Amino acid sequence: MQLIETHAHLYHEQFSEDRAAALHRAVAAGVETILMPNVDHASIDAMLELEAAYPATCHAMMGLHPCSVGPTFEKDLQEVEAWLARRPFAAVGECGLDLYWDATYFEQQKEALKIQLALAKQYQLPIVLHTRQAFEPAAALVAEAQDGTLRGVFHCFSDGLAEAERAIALGFKLGIGGVATFKNGGLDKVLPHVALEHLVLETDCPYLAPVPYRGKRNEPAYLPLVLHRVAALTGHAPEEVAAATTRNAQALFGV
Repeated sequence: MQLIETHAHLYHEQFSEDRAAALHRAVAAGVETILMPNVDHASIDAMLELEAAYPATCHAMMGLHPCSVGPTFEKDLQEVEAWLARRPFAAVGECGLDLYWDATYFEQQKEALKIQLALAKQYQLPIVLHTRQAFEPAAALVAEAQDGTLRGVFHCFSDGLAEAERAIALGFKLGIGGVATFKNGGLDKVLPHVALEHLVLETDCPYLAPVPYRGKRNEPAYLPLVLHRVAALTGHAPEEVAAATTRNAQALFGV
């Protein structure tokens, strides 16, 4: 089975000792393509170096994470835009809204998201959204920007069925990761009602490792664990889920 990992921070320092080995494990597990979201100005160099070292496997995005939005966010977004103008990227992201960690700069987060939604349309790229405890305000901004050309992923989706249906109605995919394997993750009440055409797979490594590795460092080689959980919850064979989610990611990201 061929799989596309749509969200992996493989350039993260947690992989500094075994990054090449982690890549080999991923490929051995059937993960042939890895999409890497940017976080802020400090993550760009490491991300692009990894992409340059493994151009057939690793593909970079460009964006500003909501948890990196602060007093200098406008300057940071100028750098994002400069990079988007300079060379191709797989997507704008990751960006969005986060009310879990700190709401101090929430108004700035919303402004940053608006700007990045506009950039996604300008460069005709999908956008990858982080919406932790902030689905409703994020969806409202997406709806406001949607002109029929905006597309992307609600990354690390862990909300309810109503939110899933709203995301799909906005023309977006649901990024399904390790939360699907959690006993109280809630996706067991959502995924049985969602068609495979609306899903892509991700790990969000090094975070949110699936069971049985929960609490440990996550990596792309664990993506088949997510695949099999999605298969169990949707009633499809793993091969069907692999084919559908790979097809969805290819069409969305052009990889």
